[in-house]
Order: sequence, then structure tokens, then C-alpha cells
Amino acid sequence: MKTLDCRLQKCPGPVVETRRHLLAEPNEPLTVLVGDDTARQNVSRLALSLGCQVQATANEGGFALEIIPGVAPTTETAAPAQGKTVVYVAAEVMGAGDDDLGHILMKNFIFTLAELDTPPDAILFVNGGVKLTTAGSGVIEPLEKLACNGADIASCGLCLEFFGLKDKLTVGRPTNMLDIVEQLTRAGRVIRP
Repeated sequence: MKTLDCRLQKCPGPVVETRRHLLAEPNEPLTVLVGDDTARQNVSRLALSLGCQVQATANEGGFALEIIPGVAPTTETAAPAQGKTVVYVAAEVMGAGDDDLGHILMKNFIFTLAELDTPPDAILFVNGGVKLTTAGSGVIEPLEKLACNGADIASCGLCLEFFGLKDKLTVGRPTNMLDIVEQLTRAGRVIRP
């Protein structure tokens, strides 16, 4: 049985690593070591959603989760939205309240988005969100991965100019409001973090 040590990883690391392993080797049992109860709950919920059995044991430094493959649950799902999936990012932070936490959440959102099996069709960045696509951003690598997997990464040119970042665009392409509005109105689903 393989052991995956995620005790020092912060959210969403343990879930992403466990998911990656369970999808790559769906019939192999796995032990996942996590450092706190939140990670225990999140990894357990993921494993259960994939039809696995989970046995959690408290140990020094956290929990050991023994994951045994089973049969994936069958669930009725709604018909998928018709049209493209567009992610609309209007700020460099996610949510309101504390900007430091908002930066962490946005970084985790983009990192997790890059781990999905099917990337969104487009990710549109406006206002302060364009700072995420420019030199010095902490999410260039996952954005490049998304672009390589087919996502159209587009940043508002006026916004880049406003923040003095036009020459620092690192991933994706500059765009304009007409393109942004057309993509949003034609989308089957718009996700706004």
C-alpha cells in the first residue's frame, strides 16, 4: 500500500494530491497522512465521493487515512450547461474581509482550477484581477498550465494600462471590453470567484 505524506501541506494540497493519485491508480489502496482535522475531513469526503472506503486513525502529527477503492457511486446529475465555461476574475483577492486571506484563497482557487480534468474555456481578468497575469504574480505557473490545456487567458488591456502593467503581461493575451462582454453573454456558465 502506497503512503502519501501530506502532513505539511496546506489546503488544497492534501485533497489535490490524493485526488491525483486516486485517479491515476483507481484500484490501488492508499494511506494518506494529514496534519489536521480539516484535511482529514476534506480528504475523507473526496475519497467517499469517489466510491472508496476510508478508515481514519489519529496518530502523532495528525491522522492516517487508509483509503480502500470501491465502486464509484452513481448519482443523477443535471444536464450540463450548453456553451462555454468562462471564469471572470475581477480582483486579485477572493472574497471580502481580509486581503491577505483573499490572496491566499485566490491563489488556491487558480491552483485548484489548474488541477481539474477539464479546464474552463476562458478566464477573463479585469480591474485588479489583471495583476494575477503579470510579472511577479504567484499564480503564473498554474495559469500557464491552464493555457497549455486549452483555456483562453485574457486580460483587459485598459486595466493593464491603468495599473501600468501593459508591458508586464506574462501569461495570456490582452483583450478589450467588447470581447469580454461577448464571451460572457455567450457563455453557458460564468464562474466568478
